[in-house]
Amino acid sequence: MDKAIKNSNSNEKIDPAVLKIVWILLIGMLAPLFDTTIMNVAIDTLGNALDAPVSMVQWVMTSYLIALGAIIPVSGWLLDRFGDKNIWIFALSLFLIGSILSSLAWSIESLILFRAIQGLGGGLMMPIMQTMVVRATGGEKLGKLMAIVGLPVLLGPILGPVLGGIIINALNWRWIFYVNIPIVAVALILAIWHLPKDSAPKKTQKLDVIGLLLLTPPIILIIYGLTVVSDYNGFFNQHVMIPIGVGIIILILFCMHALKKQSNAIINILLFKSRSFTASSCLLFLLGLTTFGGMLLLPLYFQQVRGASVLIAGLLLIPQGIGMLLTRSLAGKLTDTIGSRWVVFLSTILTILGTIPFIFSNADTSILLISLTLILRGAGLGGIMISIMASVYIGLSKEDIPHASSMTRILQQIGGAFGASILAIILQSQLSSLNAMGITAINTAFNHTFMWTTIFTVISLIFALFLPNKLSKNHSTAD
Repeated sequence: MDKAIKNSNSNEKIDPAVLKIVWILLIGMLAPLFDTTIMNVAIDTLGNALDAPVSMVQWVMTSYLIALGAIIPVSGWLLDRFGDKNIWIFALSLFLIGSILSSLAWSIESLILFRAIQGLGGGLMMPIMQTMVVRATGGEKLGKLMAIVGLPVLLGPILGPVLGGIIINALNWRWIFYVNIPIVAVALILAIWHLPKDSAPKKTQKLDVIGLLLLTPPIILIIYGLTVVSDYNGFFNQHVMIPIGVGIIILILFCMHALKKQSNAIINILLFKSRSFTASSCLLFLLGLTTFGGMLLLPLYFQQVRGASVLIAGLLLIPQGIGMLLTRSLAGKLTDTIGSRWVVFLSTILTILGTIPFIFSNADTSILLISLTLILRGAGLGGIMISIMASVYIGLSKEDIPHASSMTRILQQIGGAFGASILAIILQSQLSSLNAMGITAINTAFNHTFMWTTIFTVISLIFALFLPNKLSKNHSTAD
């Protein structure tokens, strides 16, 4: 009989067999995370290499995000129907095929298509990894485990921009995709030989086809609408409002369908009856504003205000990644011990304190001060992410774990797209209103945009108060 996930003694060591599974999965996750951060700094290079305008090159990113969002809803069913190991290998294979084809692309159109194949593989990998880890552990010591699982997410922002800068400055653009191939190849070999065999798949598990047809289109439409916001200078344009509006209407129809199907729906929205899951989900969405918005703003700030090159901008972001690494173990232990509420609350305060200085910074602000500020900001972001990802699964049955993994990944993707769009529009409007031609005006526009980033982060403090305060002594998931 399935029991709800509860908290275990945080002093117990993690089973070595579980750690082995976690590390094998982490190696596979490195490729899509590096790939995303490298692509963020490669737009101009791809446009020049493939003789394409920026509007077309943006579709290299957009096609990946749309494919990624489209595949997430079916991930839970695939796991139950075909087994965790089989689907993990399938996802890795898709990403590898997409990487190889992308490296061989002969035009911008072919690259857009091949990136979509990559996105299908990448979209499956994160929810699969989260589900496999929670299942393998029986739900025990989630804080400590999420501190390990979060490593690729922390390393991506540290190494990705630097690696991207090196490739752009010294190597052919095709190396953007070549770097994925050895990582995924190693991950495939380890998965085939060392991941435990799947238990008997649930052959009777039926796919909720109507639910899939009602959930996938709105995800695609909403992500698409959000990604083109900056192209049309705001939300109030038919090219933005129509896809988002239609997406929301279809999403409402899905919710009505899912309420009738309940646990048999493609994603069980009754999970939102759990206060911990609902609060964690809201925070994951808002975290998209903070993290993805920061990933957009900070490199632009260093390049446009500080005059840094792509490589130097990447190097200047390293302190934020270091801050994330510094708090991950402590955040994991504290989450297992006292619950996630105050870990997230205090981590959010650190994030705010690490963002406020950018509201007042200028081209002459000390790099040392900026680096220390980024360490503080990174420390907060790391604590928030790890603690939230652990609290998502508290109180859920084993059958609900894949649903939770899919739902949280969808919210992260939409939150990230929403955050990047909102902050891009704020920055553009500030630049326009200030008629920004000189460094001082550009700097002021960035100051105002960082102020809004801080405001969004402050709002998340409200949701942090609804997270578990102190978890019970054991957490386990029984069969």
